[in-house]
Amino acid sequence: MSYNSEAKIFGAVGWHCTIYVVKTSQDHMSRGNLTVVLNTIYVPFLSVVVGILVLRRWKAGGVCHSTTHLDGKTVLITGANTGIGKETALDMAKRGARVILACRDLDKAHAAAEEIRKKSGNGNVTVKKLDLASLRSVRNFAREIQEKEDRLDILINNAGIMMCPKWKTEDGFEMQFGVNHLGHFLLTNLLLDQLKRSTPSRIVNVSSRAHERGTGVTVYSLHPGVVRTELGRHFFPFMALWKRILYAPFFLLLKTPWEGAQTTIFCAVDESLQNTSGLYYSDCAVKAEAPQAKDDAAAKRLWDLSISMVNISMTLLLGTAYTRSDTPLIQ
Repeated sequence: MSYNSEAKIFGAVGWHCTIYVVKTSQDHMSRGNLTVVLNTIYVPFLSVVVGILVLRRWKAGGVCHSTTHLDGKTVLITGANTGIGKETALDMAKRGARVILACRDLDKAHAAAEEIRKKSGNGNVTVKKLDLASLRSVRNFAREIQEKEDRLDILINNAGIMMCPKWKTEDGFEMQFGVNHLGHFLLTNLLLDQLKRSTPSRIVNVSSRAHERGTGVTVYSLHPGVVRTELGRHFFPFMALWKRILYAPFFLLLKTPWEGAQTTIFCAVDESLQNTSGLYYSDCAVKAEAPQAKDDAAAKRLWDLSISMVNISMTLLLGTAYTRSDTPLIQ
């Protein structure tokens, strides 16, 4: 069941509650008992509505107020054809940037790009094929960016997958680990030299953590909040009907894609972060990391394991994209 269907369920429940309130009110009014109506029906009902609206506004989180213009800058966003990525791309386009939508589904990506061009008035929005579930696709994509783009000022690693079936990537890795981590890990390392040549530049990781110090490239990781996007498409539609009905009110508290994109936009453009790197953000503010994120030994193990899995060596980190077999990684 789609999110629209969830909304219809909640709307139906709300409609029946409204009918009950009206009928009960009419019953009491017919008895001439206005005080009972106000005290037992309308006041509690309005209190609940106001409470939900206040909670909804609080859950919406912070808003990026930066007026930074990005004329002459290039922004690359993975998974930018829907949800947070699409809203982020629209914002970047409105600021005057050249925006690259790096997506697997080209039909949806081209439709999103056309919508972004119309809404932003910026015709410099382009689509490029990227399948993060394929390291070969990541390498081909990086080669195209290196060959055709003069600069790369902001890399936003936004794409992700959650609670999917037991799928494997083209390279045999578990799908969520392969897409959310390994694909972006390889992409970032392949594009790092281009980011360095475009300094000051930024890398924004949605729901992850990374550091790149002393290079003019600043790195930010963030949690966008719980957002109503397609990320739950492998989970919610398969829930039992009674659970979907039970959870329906919860959807009122989810952030919209625009609200969920605010921290990403903040990390990408806010002037106050220019000399800051390696911190974790939520609701447009620095937040404390989980203890696991401060485990340097675990981070090094993950780094070493990731290098081995995507078949790159430390040579890449010194500025040359080669595999361990000294074969050019991008060919």
